[in-house]
Amino acid sequence: MPYAAINDIDLYYESHGSGPAILFAHGVGGNHLSWWQQIPAFAQRYRCITIDHRAFGRSTDLEDGPGRVQFSPDAIALMDHLDIDKFYVVAQSMGGRTASGLIYRYAERLLGVVYCGSTGGSVDAASRELQRTHREALPPEQSQLDRALAPGYGARQPAMEFLYREIRRLNPPRPADFLAPRPGWTGGSFSQVLVNSGVPIQFMAGEFDAITPAHIVERAALLAQARFVRIPDSGHSAYFENPEAFNAAVLAFIDELEAKRHG
Repeated sequence: MPYAAINDIDLYYESHGSGPAILFAHGVGGNHLSWWQQIPAFAQRYRCITIDHRAFGRSTDLEDGPGRVQFSPDAIALMDHLDIDKFYVVAQSMGGRTASGLIYRYAERLLGVVYCGSTGGSVDAASRELQRTHREALPPEQSQLDRALAPGYGARQPAMEFLYREIRRLNPPRPADFLAPRPGWTGGSFSQVLVNSGVPIQFMAGEFDAITPAHIVERAALLAQARFVRIPDSGHSAYFENPEAFNAAVLAFIDELEAKRHG
């Protein structure tokens, strides 16, 4: 099995295809298997690197380890391990933390970033108020897992919903506060960092996203001076629910950047 011994852990990864590299960073309910509908399409002309973030899937973490704060250092250490200098990032939800950490620390290594179901930290007072209002309107009996897919998806696609939940169950248990803000964090905005980085960015959101609604992600794109794509007929997990539209939007973005690099 492909493990990289980095940052005092064994990080699980897979590499498929050849060409310019794309790192796929999964969300909190996922792992490297989340991208099973992307890799066959992307690997035809790109080298696709999927990972299990530390404490997810087959990747370990130290006892009382740093957890999420090491996501981006782990990613860059893996790319160094694979002798990959520059690369693209496709980040789903929690994976946006990985992408933002890479932009903050290693922007010169990035060819482009796609955020899906994530603001990437690009927020302001208005978007925070939108998020607060949205959270308060959510049915209290619903879990985040219940909101991960578009309403009615399970009824239309029961086998796919079962698979989605089974992929999630492969992850080991983690502390309830694993993704909680760092102590002392005041909720600043990352928008200007994204703008100043010069990294081409595309934000995407599912039409019926009930975790990070599309209008909030669209505002993040506006603040970051980036493009925005709404994925129809999907919720928070657009990559899983509508892979054809998701893949087409991401490939169009990366193909365009590649044409500019080599044009």
